[in-house]
Amino acid sequence: MKYKVAVRELTEFTAKQGDLDLRFTPSPSAQEGIAGHALVTARRAAGYQTEVSLAGEYRQLAVRGRADGYDPERKQLEEIKTYRGDLERMPANHRHLHWAQVKMYGWLMCDKLGLGEIQLALVYFDIASQKETVLVEQHSASALKQYFEEQCECFLAWAERELAHRVARNAALSALQFPHAAFRPGQRQLAEAVYRATTNGCCLMAEAPTGIGKTVGTLFPLLKACPGQALDKVFYLAAKTSGRGLALDALDRIRQNAPDLPLRVLELTARDKACEHPDKACHGESCPLAKGFYDRLPQARSAALAHGALGKEALRRVALDHQVCPYYLAQELARWCDVVVGDYNYYFDSSAMLFGMTTASEWRVSVLTDEAHNLVDRARKMYTAELDQSALHFLRQSAPAALKKSLERLNRAWNALHKEQEAPYQVYPEVPEKFSFAMQQVIADITDFMAENPTHVDSRLQAFYFDALQFSRLTETFGTHSLFDITKQSDARRTRSLLCIRNIIPAPFLAPRFEAARSVTLFSATLSPWHYYSDTLGLPENTACIDVESPFSAEQLSVRVAGNISTRYRHREDSLSPIVELMARQYEAKPGNYLAFFSSFDYLKKVTELFQARHPQIPAWEQSRGME
Repeated sequence: MKYKVAVRELTEFTAKQGDLDLRFTPSPSAQEGIAGHALVTARRAAGYQTEVSLAGEYRQLAVRGRADGYDPERKQLEEIKTYRGDLERMPANHRHLHWAQVKMYGWLMCDKLGLGEIQLALVYFDIASQKETVLVEQHSASALKQYFEEQCECFLAWAERELAHRVARNAALSALQFPHAAFRPGQRQLAEAVYRATTNGCCLMAEAPTGIGKTVGTLFPLLKACPGQALDKVFYLAAKTSGRGLALDALDRIRQNAPDLPLRVLELTARDKACEHPDKACHGESCPLAKGFYDRLPQARSAALAHGALGKEALRRVALDHQVCPYYLAQELARWCDVVVGDYNYYFDSSAMLFGMTTASEWRVSVLTDEAHNLVDRARKMYTAELDQSALHFLRQSAPAALKKSLERLNRAWNALHKEQEAPYQVYPEVPEKFSFAMQQVIADITDFMAENPTHVDSRLQAFYFDALQFSRLTETFGTHSLFDITKQSDARRTRSLLCIRNIIPAPFLAPRFEAARSVTLFSATLSPWHYYSDTLGLPENTACIDVESPFSAEQLSVRVAGNISTRYRHREDSLSPIVELMARQYEAKPGNYLAFFSSFDYLKKVTELFQARHPQIPAWEQSRGME
């Protein structure tokens, strides 16, 4: 059995070293990076080869990758990196990693073509100036082969361990038993549908009522399907922290029922909740957990995976034991864990980490989406962007001199947008080209300024920059799935406006996420009508739908109407005593948990006070104003 690994994944494992350094340095967007690569390769001579597929083997390793370019006449293999700003400021460990990648490609190319030596080039392309800096080294095939084998050898012990883990995991999952004595009504029907969808490689929409155990009923069959479908990962995505907690509890129950199951479970937590030093910046000169992060990562990674169950607190303990950042340790561990539990954003957002890893590493994954009716609103927010002119107003007052001209030009273009608008809110067919051009110029100027002044700290400038980037990206993909609207905000002195690209149909953005997975199961107690969710979210045409039967019977529901009590406003005072006595009689007849709802806090308070005064033996809790 061969362990397949990409060149980039292998070198990031073996060649990353030094500090974690996340100081803000403006980097090219994905579109700019693609355009930069295209421009560099277009400058090359006829016969130049691009996106060259390469593959090689070393013992149990099958290594694959794509070299950016190869000039057969000069026997020069090139790795192209786009950047902004001063190349001299690029951290040394980044350059070290780039050379590691191109050397690996160098040997694979020598092996493919039977070359005795090859010229390797790192081509750094400045997006702003469109100038190339080319670093060239000549290497013999024998030296590159030795380097290749050294890197593979460093990774091989880990790969062998991973292969052994996969074999043991699959054997245990094949024999896995349901963690309860029996399925609940409806739970088996749901579990069978999830298993079939994964086996058939299609998506599933499952409407299943509360109370049947949907979490275990979806996780168990998907884990059982892992060996037969050669799944690398299972992603369990939830809209809320409570949903993640239920998934982790279910996985703990499954593990307890199968003590020998070598299942690695990871919980992903938001950066602001995982950060140990929120007062420090993410680089080695500021944060002690960033200093030497990659030097201590191998030991932390091994210790974490030996633990197996990596909820937020367990992960934090391992990270602090090895003095590494818990948040970025979790991102590294996502590559090696079997089940990853996290928020919708990690797979469905435009910059989703799990989706990016899945496509880059060509993983076979299946995705469970809990309370999936929430995904419509959440996805709309992911692909919606707002720009507030008030933010631009304050930025213009404090901005560096180098940015004032383009900011003023943007403000004039902005004023022109709403100058003729009479209504406070209005939808427009598109974002005007003149405004988009002014916005692009501001983004370019801020990017260049930050690249040239990396120590300049201005939270207002950075916040506006990120908002502008998101707005600009959505402008490029603007279509019938979204609206462009302007909300005017006027006072006695001036008129400003709020611009919004408002996503209505997230389907075009989410469809590639569904296609990248072996299966995606969306389950909730409310997923009707099917076609609404399917069309809005962009599910494939072969998506299966199932309506799980309710485990409850009509006899379990009792509806009673107290028609002799009026709750009209003028009768409120007279209704207090009858309501209190009705509640007390019901509790005494059948003690249990009850919810009483009232139309105002004042009404609620009066009933509660009287109830507690007359029946202090009955426990009662009262909702407070402003309660979350």
